[in-house]
Amino acid sequence: MTETARFVAAVKGASLATPVPSCPGWTLLDLVRHTGSVHRWFSTLLQQRVQEPPRSREVDLALPSGEDGYLGWLEESSAVAAEAFAVTDPDTPMWVWGVDPYARFWMRRMLFETLVHRTDAETAVGLRPEIDPALAADGVDEFLVNLPFAAPFAPKTAELRGQGETIRFRCTDRVGDWLIRLRPDGFGLDENAATAAAEQANATVQGTAADLLLLLYGRLDRSTAAFETTGDAELLTRWFTNSEF
Repeated sequence: MTETARFVAAVKGASLATPVPSCPGWTLLDLVRHTGSVHRWFSTLLQQRVQEPPRSREVDLALPSGEDGYLGWLEESSAVAAEAFAVTDPDTPMWVWGVDPYARFWMRRMLFETLVHRTDAETAVGLRPEIDPALAADGVDEFLVNLPFAAPFAPKTAELRGQGETIRFRCTDRVGDWLIRLRPDGFGLDENAATAAAEQANATVQGTAADLLLLLYGRLDRSTAAFETTGDAELLTRWFTNSEF
């Protein structure tokens, strides 16, 4: 996988004891172990074509015996995932925690999980992350589409309720416009694209697709010059306080 290769390239030669600022309390070793473990867990789900929520996250991680084996192990984990993708029809019905109940959900989810942690690794070693704008826009969409279903492991999202207040996220470097509506029973993307595009939101955040993606994942702060924010500042504070993924 391309993102894993970029991850490994960034980390190669660095001490795995290096702190990862975007993941407080983690070192590069923690980040590598987490990412490779996710690859192997998602791959197991695909291999088993799971139809209901797993009772355990325990899988054979095949962890290396020493720290010097972890980058090779991460590459092997990526290869395990690639093999699972290759033999799985993306349209295979499966249990997922998000909105799209097919194997493609896990393929898309793994891509952005790896991409974000690749940027974590690059930031930790002093590199400036770069993300293809089209890929970043798809990542913004994937995040916002699935976030309403993330309460089991992101419990604060249950606080994102309201009386119809709206938040718009808009790309400045390509087509990309998402309108989130907070309702008494929850929140989510406005399903009427035409109405959403025309509606004046209560609060708006604009930035490049890559910056918006990193903002949504908590890797950038909306107060920086990368973003233009307008409208209800308290509403934006409520969103970012409770949308941690």
